Order: sequence, then C-alpha cells, then structure tokens
Amino acid sequence: MLPELSPFIWAVIIAIALTAGFVKGSVGFAMPMIMVSGLGSVLQPAQAVAALILPTLVANGMQALRGGVPEAIASAKRQWRYLAVVLVMIVFSAQLVTVLPDTVLFLIIGVPVVVFALIQLAGFRPVIAEHRRRLTEFLVGSFAGFLGGLSGVWGPPTVLYLTALNTPKAEQLRIQGIVYGLGAVVLAAAHIQSGVFNAQTAPLSAILLLPAFLGTLAGFRVADWLNQDRFRQATLIVLVLAGLNLVRRGLMG
Repeated sequence: MLPELSPFIWAVIIAIALTAGFVKGSVGFAMPMIMVSGLGSVLQPAQAVAALILPTLVANGMQALRGGVPEAIASAKRQWRYLAVVLVMIVFSAQLVTVLPDTVLFLIIGVPVVVFALIQLAGFRPVIAEHRRRLTEFLVGSFAGFLGGLSGVWGPPTVLYLTALNTPKAEQLRIQGIVYGLGAVVLAAAHIQSGVFNAQTAPLSAILLLPAFLGTLAGFRVADWLNQDRFRQATLIVLVLAGLNLVRRGLMG
C-alpha cells in the first residue's frame, strides 16, 4: 500500500492528520470525522478507517489523561452511567451494522446535530434538571452508542449532552477523551477482528501518529486560551460543520 502513494498524496494525508489533531485538541472531538472525510478523498474507505485507529487512540489518551490519572478517574466516576450505556450500546449495535445503510445513518445524526447546535448558537441554552439527569444519561447514551456501533460516530450526541449540562471546559475535554478513548478501543478491536486493521494498513496508521500528536498539542494550547463561553461557541461551530459534513455524506453517499 505505502509505495503506491505519491509525495503529493503523502503531503495531503499528513496535513489532514495534523488538522484533525488540531481540532481534536482545541474542542475535544471531530478527529475521526475529519480524518475519514479527508482521507476518504485520497484513499480507499477501508484504508481511511484503518489509518485513523492509532492516532485516535493516542489523541484520546492524551486528552483523557492531560489533567492526570486521578482527575481522569474522578471524571469517569462522575459519568460512569453514561459511559457504561454508550459502551454497551456500541457492542450491541455493531452487530446490526447491515440493518440501515450508512447514508441513512449519517442523515439521522447530521440533521439533528446541525439544528440543535444552530439553535444553541442563536442563544437557546437547554438545561438538564438534576431529577432528569439519570434518564437523560440513559437516553442520550443509548442514542450515541447505538449510532456509534453502526456508523463509528458517537461524538456529536455526547458533546451536545455535555454542553447542555454546562460542563466546565477542562472537565468536558477530559470526559470526551474518556468516552471516545474507551469507544475507540472497542472499535479498534472490532477492526482487528474484521481484518481492516492489518499488517498492510497498520504502517500508515503508525506514520500518522506524529502529525496527529503535534496537531493535538497545538490544539491544547488553543483550548487553554479559550474561556468557557468561547470554548462553548467553538464547540458548537465545529458541531455545525461536522453535522453538515454528515448530511453531505448522507445525501451524496
């Protein structure tokens, strides 16, 4: 696979990994969507999926543990119900991957994400009452995990949930890293089982570790600079762009 790529294609691939890492470090999510969308334009779909496995695992680990192991454990305990529901649903729905075509799934995710994010950018701020917290965790976690197992995308529902909780920036980034990191481990195991991640595709994924790592570090600096309100706005803007990209994939296939 590697000798077939021209220097120009290599430059494009590395730039995509760097950009995905930067966005990931800045707002905490969207790395898989950026890499799959970008790499899918120059690689075969299976190669694009395999290429993001190692960078995604490492970036999520960096994000989850940035504040230290004790803080990561504390955040996981605070959101353990949501984490458990997401992971169980990923495992369950991965078995149903042939039920709906990808195009339908992308529209199911993309349209609500765009609408809800735009409403929040316009000034509407939903609040989850404490007495409805457990029900919300179950419903949103089930939705995110179900879509994640089918399509590999469970970030937008998670971000909308954390945003509605008005989660502090550092906490939100840490929880996202934990949720996506554990989910990425599950999906990585599935791709090893399916043969997508193998001796031919693993080298490309390993090569993209460095640009993704550097991009994530640069993104962390931006996240540190943003205050809570700007971080929230930046997160919602990225959500709109990610949602529009999902809609595009749903309409164009």
